[in-house]
Amino acid sequence: MDKMILRGMEYYGYHGVFEEERKLGQRFYVDLELELDLSKAGATDDLTQTVNYAEVHELLQGIMRDESFKLIEALAEHIASKVLDTYTNIDALTVKLTKPHPPFDIHFEGVTVELHRTRK
Repeated sequence: MDKMILRGMEYYGYHGVFEEERKLGQRFYVDLELELDLSKAGATDDLTQTVNYAEVHELLQGIMRDESFKLIEALAEHIASKVLDTYTNIDALTVKLTKPHPPFDIHFEGVTVELHRTRK
């Protein structure tokens, strides 16, 4: 299966277990790996035969900005569901969601969840 990979999309969102996280917000990074047939788009040079990644970015930006989840697991699940619901030509996807600065007293690069979902 062909893939379209969107890496390092940065968003500001209001997600987290702690009230301050949901009030003040913080940065998140999203990587998407979309599995779909790209042969028609490659042969025709026609945007309607693929997924417009600018539109995917806009969809994610709205989710990250306008919705709120306590768990990044729930946020990643919601992203996967919305992308699959919106783009019927995507057969499967992988969402990698990173919270780079969780509010802990220890230093580490962040926490990431990764999930793979297929069209049912």
